[in-house]
Amino acid sequence: MAFLIGAVLAFSVGLLMTYIGLDRNRAFYPTVMIVIASYYALFSVMGASTQVLMVESMVIVAFLGASIAGFKYSLWIVVAALAAHGVFDLVHGHLIDNPGVPAWWPIFCLAYDVAAAVYLAWLLLRSKVPASAT
Repeated sequence: MAFLIGAVLAFSVGLLMTYIGLDRNRAFYPTVMIVIASYYALFSVMGASTQVLMVESMVIVAFLGASIAGFKYSLWIVVAALAAHGVFDLVHGHLIDNPGVPAWWPIFCLAYDVAAAVYLAWLLLRSKVPASAT
């Protein structure tokens, strides 16, 4: 159920943002990527683990860098980062023991991330959003 909800929510948000025009600005999806990456920091704070927060912060910095590069150079980098974060969600529990992560979160976030990557790729292929900053 978490997978279905994540995918439907990502497509719904994407469609709504396209409908109202919020995603015409190239900054929208890099910002979404930054927010998505920051949730694991929130979970480490909820789990009261400073050590886990430090580890999660290193991963967040990597996705932050991908978001900035995607904004400055090509939104295809953001597509790749969203998909990569989905894969990260799949293996996160095996790499980092974050006690604040809800049991349903990894599958939900995997679905959201991959669906958001697919939706952004679709927008780029249809030239609805400019891929590069030039």
